[in-house]
Amino acid sequence: MDQPTLDEVTRRELEQLKYRYIRGIDTKDWDLVADTLCEDVVGEWSGGALHFEGRAAVMAFFTDAMGRETFLSAHRATQPELHRTSDSTATGIWALTDHLVDRKWEFLLQGACFYHDEYRLDPDDRWRISRTGYRRTFEHVTPLSALPGWQLTASGWENDGRSSLV
Repeated sequence: MDQPTLDEVTRRELEQLKYRYIRGIDTKDWDLVADTLCEDVVGEWSGGALHFEGRAAVMAFFTDAMGRETFLSAHRATQPELHRTSDSTATGIWALTDHLVDRKWEFLLQGACFYHDEYRLDPDDRWRISRTGYRRTFEHVTPLSALPGWQLTASGWENDGRSSLV
């Protein structure tokens, strides 16, 4: 049986789905993130070290790990490889880079990985993520104490994103 083709409208819907997921994480818009996930989503990160089943468990992980105002993130998902696997399912591989600042634990993190996603067309006729996760290609952490003079000049939560440099 031939694999269904991925039309441009579906491709765009899947791209925008991933972009909303990433934007929701970086802006701490947890309702937006939750809306991108199937109720029975499976999330698995760091090569399987972190594994969660169900939207509630995945969202609890996100809010516990990244919900603090002192935790700042910038994720960039690019190079989508999207494939339709049936009329109501698809897969995607995304190159991802991330930059994290954790002022509570006082470190900077930079890393890269490839996200492997599965998508499902839900009964409301919207694509959602049914499985997501990554295995790092690399990650490095720098303690803030190793960066004399380092200072945060803008935060979307502490000063409404206004830079102190202007």
